[in-house]
Amino acid sequence: MTNFTSAVVKLVICGLYLRTTSHFDQFLSFSFSELNGYAGEESQQGSTEPAARAGWNSKVEYFLAQVGFSVGLGNVWRFPYLCHQNGGGAFLLLYVLLMLVVGIPLFFLELAAGQAIRQGSIGVWRYISPRLAGIGYSSCVVCFFVALYYNVILAWSLFYLGNSFQYPLPWEQCPKQGNLTVKECEKSSPTSYFWYRKALDVTDSIDETGSFNTYIVCCLLAAWTIVCLGMFKGIKSSVKVMYFSSIFPYVVLFCFLIRGLMLDGALEGISYMFYPKLEIWADIQVWRQAATQVFFALGLGFGSIIAYSSYNPKNNNCHRDAFTVSAINFLTSVLATLVVFAVLGFRAKGKVKLSDHLHSGDVDTILIPHFNFSDPGSVSVEDYTVWFKQHGHDVPGNLTECDLEKEMQKGVEGTGLAFIAFTEAMSLLPGSPFWSALFFLMLLNLGLSTMFGTMEGILAPLTDRFKTLAKNKTKLTIFSCIIGFLIGLLFTQRCGNYFVMMFDDYSATLPLIIVVVFETFSVSWLYGADRFLDDIEGMLGWRPHVIYKYLWKYICLLAMLGLLAATTIRMFITRPTYMAWNQDKASEEYLKYPGWALAVMALLIIFAMMPVPVALIHAVLQDRTKLTSRDTEIGRYSIVNTDDKCETPMTDMSDLDQRSTTAASFS
Repeated sequence: MTNFTSAVVKLVICGLYLRTTSHFDQFLSFSFSELNGYAGEESQQGSTEPAARAGWNSKVEYFLAQVGFSVGLGNVWRFPYLCHQNGGGAFLLLYVLLMLVVGIPLFFLELAAGQAIRQGSIGVWRYISPRLAGIGYSSCVVCFFVALYYNVILAWSLFYLGNSFQYPLPWEQCPKQGNLTVKECEKSSPTSYFWYRKALDVTDSIDETGSFNTYIVCCLLAAWTIVCLGMFKGIKSSVKVMYFSSIFPYVVLFCFLIRGLMLDGALEGISYMFYPKLEIWADIQVWRQAATQVFFALGLGFGSIIAYSSYNPKNNNCHRDAFTVSAINFLTSVLATLVVFAVLGFRAKGKVKLSDHLHSGDVDTILIPHFNFSDPGSVSVEDYTVWFKQHGHDVPGNLTECDLEKEMQKGVEGTGLAFIAFTEAMSLLPGSPFWSALFFLMLLNLGLSTMFGTMEGILAPLTDRFKTLAKNKTKLTIFSCIIGFLIGLLFTQRCGNYFVMMFDDYSATLPLIIVVVFETFSVSWLYGADRFLDDIEGMLGWRPHVIYKYLWKYICLLAMLGLLAATTIRMFITRPTYMAWNQDKASEEYLKYPGWALAVMALLIIFAMMPVPVALIHAVLQDRTKLTSRDTEIGRYSIVNTDDKCETPMTDMSDLDQRSTTAASFS
């Protein structure tokens, strides 16, 4: 203990001397080396790690958590749509390219940062510099925004899951009022009617608030209860749920793939997906969409990756983890795309069967087609299309163009895919209640594993930063879930679906991109890419390839800045719109957001990014306050004039006092 006390006194005197010289950095490095030398004599009070930080019981648990968080609903209902709309096989190649050049390096950066510093997102960036702590707080805010609307989607899945245990399914046929079919359903389809009128009871626009939907409120309460119980004891309890929630979706996807490949039209659907359109590479929007999908597929910027990796031992091979998790994520997206387009191909082919178009009743002889429409199997799609363009609109009856691709493009994104297109396809399958229950149970589990990661991105940084919260983590978890449920009631109104779309499109996209830009810049330029690679080498025992240095400093940073610029410009050039349901027309239509909704979007973005400048200003003011008090303190001492740079035995304190007295007499 005596040796340690002497060392501390020595460091204080050296600091007073070197503070006025150009060797301040040398003093810092010397200080840490001196203190580390006495680490064995003292307790862990000076450690940068929590003394009793939890850890994974096995590598399997960690993998389930990371894969469960990164593989979510977007893999099922966003990636297939983008792949089909943006060149099929060409989009896949572009996606893999951006994944290798941008996605995996940034994913590796977050994994390594969390594992090295063993803190949540706030602690990691505060460790690099107190002025950067706001990056972690912004991640927490964005995670909270995402959790609010993401759990509403789980509530919808629970509602559909509960309605799947009926035969026939309630969305298979249009309901009747007396002897007449409900007009809204007759004009649209049973699945669209059930989604918009029965499940959501949606209003015609976001301006019409409407009352609360009692069924969805109850389902939302159930969803938050499940999340709260899963997160009750942190990763120790959530990982037990993940053994099921992370594995079960793959079982369901393989079941759907096998069943889907046996359906009529499945091969046509898959061929439409993979048909390459290389000319689409010239479109800058395709690059933007591919980069955005890579960005969100891996869950960059949320802080959840950092939180999960912070529970790893320091010698864990996070470099291999980055490639493995990214590969699993990509293969899951491809698997989901195969399933989606096999089933959608079956649905589309069923809707465009020529027999449905050609039996049109009494037709004017001038309009009668020249081909033999009494035998639809002998009619080619090309002949029918030519005739339909000339006379189809004049024929009585509900004839449509026989275009498989156009049919497949209807409702293949987001909620339109899950709750309209896919449900319609499943209603055509034998044993439809079984397949429906399986599908929505899969959606529920995909969402749950992502929700656990999102909540960990909120709770872990806060408990690492504030000791009071760490001592009451269970209460914090319950309180967070209660607040999430109460605010989430906003999305259970009749117009709630429109707010879900608003939050999904604008509360996370721009703030997360900005967060990742700050993260990349902080590590590669402020902390130093070489220094960061040194830290990784100390952890892993080997040094990653120097290419990561240039990827982080230039390629990734420029790519994220480009994505930020493209997203911002697009928001300002094109007025934001949302898809609304028109009850009179019984169809979907795009409406422009009103002025107050645009103000809400702006506030969401500003509120999410506010912690970054606030933390910066707070740290600068704190530094100035400390500097002022330190200058006042040092005015009472003279500069110790020694040439040994604190590496020789300490100067005699009486001699120092004598010099101080002499200096004071001259002042």
